[in-house]
Amino acid sequence: MEKLRYERPIIKKLNTGFVNKFGTQTKNEVVSHLEGASVKELIHQYGSPLFVISEKQIRRNFQHASRVFKTRYPKVQFAWSYKTNYLNAVCRVFHQEGSWAEVVSGFEYEKALGNGVPGNKIIFNGPDKTEEQLILAAQNNSLIHIDHFDELYMLIKVSEEFSLKPRVAIRVNMDTGIYPKWDRFGFNYENGQAWSAVTKIIHSGLLSLVGLHCHIGTFMLETAAYGIAATKLSELAHKIKANFGLAVQYLDLGGGFPSTNTLKGSYLPGTDTVPTIDQFADTISEAILGAGFDQEELPLLILETGRALVDDAGFLLGTVLANKRLSDGRSSTILDIGVNSLFTAFWYDHKVTPAQEGGQYTEETVLYGPLCMNIDIIRENISLPLLKRGDHVVVHKVGAYNMTQWMQFITLRPNILLLDQNSHPHVIRQAETLNYLQSGELVPEHLAKSSLS
Repeated sequence: MEKLRYERPIIKKLNTGFVNKFGTQTKNEVVSHLEGASVKELIHQYGSPLFVISEKQIRRNFQHASRVFKTRYPKVQFAWSYKTNYLNAVCRVFHQEGSWAEVVSGFEYEKALGNGVPGNKIIFNGPDKTEEQLILAAQNNSLIHIDHFDELYMLIKVSEEFSLKPRVAIRVNMDTGIYPKWDRFGFNYENGQAWSAVTKIIHSGLLSLVGLHCHIGTFMLETAAYGIAATKLSELAHKIKANFGLAVQYLDLGGGFPSTNTLKGSYLPGTDTVPTIDQFADTISEAILGAGFDQEELPLLILETGRALVDDAGFLLGTVLANKRLSDGRSSTILDIGVNSLFTAFWYDHKVTPAQEGGQYTEETVLYGPLCMNIDIIRENISLPLLKRGDHVVVHKVGAYNMTQWMQFITLRPNILLLDQNSHPHVIRQAETLNYLQSGELVPEHLAKSSLS
C-alpha cells in the first residue's frame, strides 16, 4: 500500500465558491484532452511547458467574425494583427481565410512578405518607420498609415526623390469617452491636427490619400466608443470630399476587441462581461451606414482584430514542481510555467484547470512559476484540488501576445505546437537551446580564457 504523504494540518474556513448572480462554483473542471489529443501524451512527447494552438479554433473564430460583420455591412476586410501573434503558421492560417496583414515594424513587414502576402494587402502602421522601410512599402504599393508629422515630411521627401506615389492614410486619435485617451499615436481629431495632416498630404501632390485609420484602445469593453470613432472618421471623410472632391476609399477601425479572458480585479468572469462580436459589428455598421455616404462611395471597412480571434485558440500546458505552505498558512503550488512565457498573467486571471482527476476537496492556492523573482505569479488566488509533483495543468486563452512578448529569463522558451483540423500535432516553433541563446554572443579576445582553475 502506498504511503500517504503527511501534511501539517491547519485551521481554515471552508468556502464553497464565490457567490454571484450566476450561483456558486463548487466543482473543478478537468481538461485531460485538447481536441482529442491527450495533455499527458503531448507533454511526454514535446516537453513541459508546452504551448498548443488550435488551428480549428482560429478558423472558427475568423469565419464567425467575418460572417457577423459581412451580414451587417457590405464591404468588410480583416487584416491580421501581426504583433498579436506573428508565428508564421498562425499568420498563414489567417491569410488562407482571406485576411490581409497589419504590421507595425519593419521586421513584421518582411515576415508578411515572406508569408506570401501581396504588398498591396499589407497595412503598415506604427510610429517607427525608417526611410528604407517607407520606400519598400511604397514600391510594393502597400497602405502606409502615417503616425506623425515627422513621418509625413519624411514620406513626402522620399516620394519626391524616388518618384513614388504611395497610398497613405492617417491615424486619427480622438475623444470617444474612454479614459485615459489613446492620444499618443496619430493626429488628434478635436484640435485640428488630423485636418492639418490631410491638407498637407493633398497639397503635396506626392501622396495618394486613400483612407482614414484609428485604434482607440485595447481590450475595449464599451461598444459605444466604436460608434463614436466610426462617426468621427465618417465626418472627416465627408469634410475631405466637400473641400477636395476626394472620396476616401476605406475607414480602418483598428483593433481592440477583447477576448473572454478575465481581467485582474474583475468581479465577474470575462465570459459574462465581454461584449460579443455581434455587438461591436452592430455599433460600427450602424454608425457608418447612417453617416450619409452615397451608395457608390460607401467606404470599405477594415478591421485589425487580433486578440479576439486568437486568444481562446491558445493553451499552455505545464507541470507541478512542488507544493509549499506560505508563512500565513496559505497553500501554494510551484509550476514550471513562468511569467517570462506567460506574460499575460500580469493582466488576466487565466483559467487554469488540472489535466487529471484529483481529490474532491479544493483549497484556495497561489500558483507560482519557477523563476527566482517574487512577481513570478501565475494566479494570485485560485480554488484547486491538491496537486502533487508531476501533475499537469492547462492554462487557457493564451494565444494573444504571449508568443510575441515572451522572453528568455532563467528558463528557455518552449516548443509550440499547432493542432491541425484533424488534431494532428505539428511543431511550429522549436524549443530553444543554450546554443540558440548564445548564437548571437561574441566574447572579446582578452576574455577568451578564464583565470579560474
